Amino acid sequence: MNTSVLIDVINQYGYFGIAFLIAIENIFPPIPSEVILAFTGFITLSSELNVWGSIIAATLGAIIGATVLYTVGRFLSVERLQKILAGRWGKALRLKPADIEKAAAFFNRHGGSAVFFGRFVPVIRSLISIPAGMTGYPFGRFIAFSTAGTLIWNTVLIFVGRLSGKAWPHIVALIETYGKIALVVLIIVMLGCFLVWRKKKNAKN
Repeated sequence: MNTSVLIDVINQYGYFGIAFLIAIENIFPPIPSEVILAFTGFITLSSELNVWGSIIAATLGAIIGATVLYTVGRFLSVERLQKILAGRWGKALRLKPADIEKAAAFFNRHGGSAVFFGRFVPVIRSLISIPAGMTGYPFGRFIAFSTAGTLIWNTVLIFVGRLSGKAWPHIVALIETYGKIALVVLIIVMLGCFLVWRKKKNAKN
């Protein structure tokens, strides 16, 4: 989506536009929340929109989007994945139904941290909702951690946009760079953990 379209939506629909765009951003990660939130902060300087109303609207939008993906995860239940892995796909991927049970148990133990901190990393902030739903992570806790992480992210970005004024596009560029670095680091860490897990699993066998 073109940046000018995002700006037009916020200019025309105000708080509703902010909530709508953030909800869509949570479902389709390529839409940059950094641009939406930073511009929102900037426009509070010259419009009827205020900072706290914008933060609330953005947070509500994020929760709506997260809930949609959580629901998608519920349809991709652990049981369905276990059935898939019990067949040839499981053999091809060298995974067993029991491995999914272990992954679900791990998420239920540490899912709160994953949901909370995942809100600060591009793409992950959206996708983390799917395994939360898939593993049956308690919806109330999911919403609580999602709201806490999202509220911090939205507040920081909106205030950054307001304080940076007309320079907000430059600040967004810096934030996007940080996001890309964080995503690469996270992927490397996850890959490392997966390789260690596979090594231990093969050693036991």
